[in-house]
Amino acid sequence: MSVIISTGELAVALANTNPPRVLDVRWSLAQPDGRGEYRAGHVPGAVYASLDEELSDKSVPDAGRHPLPSRERLQATARSWGINNGDAVVVYDNGPGLAAARAWWLLRHAGVSDVRILDGGYATWLADARPTEAGDHTPDFGDVELTWGELDVADANEAAELPASGILLDARAAERYRGDVEPVDPVAGHIPGAISAPTTENVTADGRFRPAKELAARFARLGIDGTQPVAVYCGSGVNAAHQIAALAIAGHDSALYPGSWSEWSSAGRPVAVGDAPHSDIRHYQGA
Repeated sequence: MSVIISTGELAVALANTNPPRVLDVRWSLAQPDGRGEYRAGHVPGAVYASLDEELSDKSVPDAGRHPLPSRERLQATARSWGINNGDAVVVYDNGPGLAAARAWWLLRHAGVSDVRILDGGYATWLADARPTEAGDHTPDFGDVELTWGELDVADANEAAELPASGILLDARAAERYRGDVEPVDPVAGHIPGAISAPTTENVTADGRFRPAKELAARFARLGIDGTQPVAVYCGSGVNAAHQIAALAIAGHDSALYPGSWSEWSSAGRPVAVGDAPHSDIRHYQGA
């Protein structure tokens, strides 16, 4: 199943008698609630999906800044988005798909087989002069029955052990990996043994995913050849989903560590700083 869909392909699909359900997942750390942008203009028929309120369950303790929702909670939300059994789903944000990938991963994890990320997001939709609409779109409730566990997940202990037998990728910016800065979480640095692989390098300047061959070459340089297990983390499990999407485009399966650095750095676990995976390792009390 393809991971991405172009604006042209989506425009054609929306004109069909059974169009895909479209989710607008505009979100950023600076502006977590993207409803204002959504209401100002969105892909026709799109429903706003809140990353903080619907694609996460912040009532879950000690699991990072964006804990995964339960199957039951996500199912109720997906039905409110109008998703029925067998529906295709397209997700997007402003581009390059960092937030949208969270919805892509969660729905795939929950058994929705046909979920694709709009390549380049809403910015590309506008640049390609596609139609838009404003206001809220409220669909009829859907009947989707979700499963759970269709994609691989790693917990903190598995992430700690993986570098000994596989590859653990850190999808955050390189300066956060090195521990030069930490704008959000209590401790700077990276999980010992993790390899720096900023997810922003998966896309071109216009916010679209690089071609599959380029992504495959990128991951090969990081040692990924299909023979070892791979897991990905980021700050709170959002950008890591985008890395998993890029790995899928390149033909690789990988696991998500949902708690990511926000969980790891709050639990008194060892922290490495510097450019190398096993560079200067420090120990802190839990934050």
